[in-house]
Amino acid sequence: MAITVAVRHFDPEKIIMSHSDSALIVVDAQESFRQRPYWSDADAPAYLARQQTLIDGAKARGIPVVQIFHVEDEGAFSLASGFVKTMSGLSIQPDAIFHKHSHSALVGSGLDVWLVQHGIRRLIVSGIRTEQCCETTTRVASDLGYEVDFVGDATLTFPMTDPRSGRQFSAAEIRERTELVLRDRFARIASVEEALGHE
Repeated sequence: MAITVAVRHFDPEKIIMSHSDSALIVVDAQESFRQRPYWSDADAPAYLARQQTLIDGAKARGIPVVQIFHVEDEGAFSLASGFVKTMSGLSIQPDAIFHKHSHSALVGSGLDVWLVQHGIRRLIVSGIRTEQCCETTTRVASDLGYEVDFVGDATLTFPMTDPRSGRQFSAAEIRERTELVLRDRFARIASVEEALGHE
């Protein structure tokens, strides 16, 4: 399967020295999700606002912004669907764009090569879904030796029902669980402001 990479005009000299080894990863913030039966508008406005603040803050600080799109052969995540595009409500001018075909943005996308080429050692992870591609990307990045900030308030997910017990987990509970298992083992759990301040 071919790997699609679109790299924008990225000038390492424009990066502020204190953030020169950081990159913001925006995972799967794409229209495809609005086509899924589990899509809910309930948490979307808050997510979009926090994600935009993170994107704008990264740009203002000279932190490169990398946009990841999940691509499948068929359905709403296929390129032919027309839904593999930035989610409505977000404005983003990425320094690089990568297409992935697995849960981790670092597997088979070319992102790992780009990060090495640009001297990136710290990843700020955000996007959709909290417990799926964002969490998986964080775990893989940590195993590869990257310092990771997982910005839970700039991630989005949806309620899920356990098919065994019938118990429904809210989006907030799923985020809480994700942050619990990642904290201090795979990532620092950071707010938007903490990630931008690298506190």
